[in-house]
Amino acid sequence: MSELRQRQTPSSSGPKPDTDSHSSRPQGRHNERRGISVLDILRVLVTLVVASCGLSYYMTSSESLLWGYRPWFTRWPEVSRYLQGPLLLTPDQLALYDGSDPARPIYLAVNGSIFDVSANPLVYGPGGHYSFFTGKDATRAFVTGCFEEDLTPDLRGVEEMFMPIDDSEELQTLSSGEKKIRREQDRRLAMARVRQQVQHWQNFFRNHKKYFEVGKVVGMEVEKGEKRELCQAAKQQRPKRKDMRHP
Repeated sequence: MSELRQRQTPSSSGPKPDTDSHSSRPQGRHNERRGISVLDILRVLVTLVVASCGLSYYMTSSESLLWGYRPWFTRWPEVSRYLQGPLLLTPDQLALYDGSDPARPIYLAVNGSIFDVSANPLVYGPGGHYSFFTGKDATRAFVTGCFEEDLTPDLRGVEEMFMPIDDSEELQTLSSGEKKIRREQDRRLAMARVRQQVQHWQNFFRNHKKYFEVGKVVGMEVEKGEKRELCQAAKQQRPKRKDMRHP
C-alpha cells in the first residue's frame, strides 16, 4: 500500500510549461517586421545627391556639380564684395575701373548702379566690343543705342525718341489746347518707356549669372543748360502716329 501511495503522488519537481518562451515569440516577430527607418531614407537621399553631382560634373562643359547653377555665395569675388559692403565711387574713381589696369576689376554703371563685368573681358575689356561702356555711367547710350555720342548718364530729352511724329495736316485740325493735351500724354507715355528701358538694362546686369552689382555712383553733377540733342539713330526710331493707328 505504501508503494501505491508513492506512485500516485505527483512530483512537485517536474517540468513546468515554458510560458516565457511562448510569450516572447510574438514580440520577436514584431521587431523583425519594423518599417524603413529615417536613417535609411537619409542614406538613399545622400546617394541620389552624390550621383546627381557626379553626373553633372562629367556631363556639363563647365564641370559644375550643380548642372551649371552657380549661386552667388559660391563665387568668391561676389562674396568678397558682399562682405565688404556696397562700393561708393565718384565718376572720376569709376573711370579707373575701365579695364586698362589688369589689377583692377572692370566696372560699368547703369542709372547710378555699378556692376562688375570682369568675368567677360573679351566683351568689356580693352579691345572688346563694348569696352566703351566701362569706367562710366552710360545710361543714355543703353536707351538710344548711340554708342559714340551718348555715353553719359544724362537722360534729359531722351524720351523724344518714343514720342510719335504727327502728320502736319492732322495737326491743323486740332486746337492749341488739344495739341497741348496730346503732347503731354505722349511725353508721359514716353517717359514710362524710358524708365522701362533703363530698368531692363539694370536687371540684365543684376540678374546675369556672370555679373553682379557692387555699389553706387556718388557725387554726379546735375546736368545744367540745354537738353542734349537726340542722336540721329534715335530720331530715326521715332514712330509715326499714323503707323501706330494702323499696325
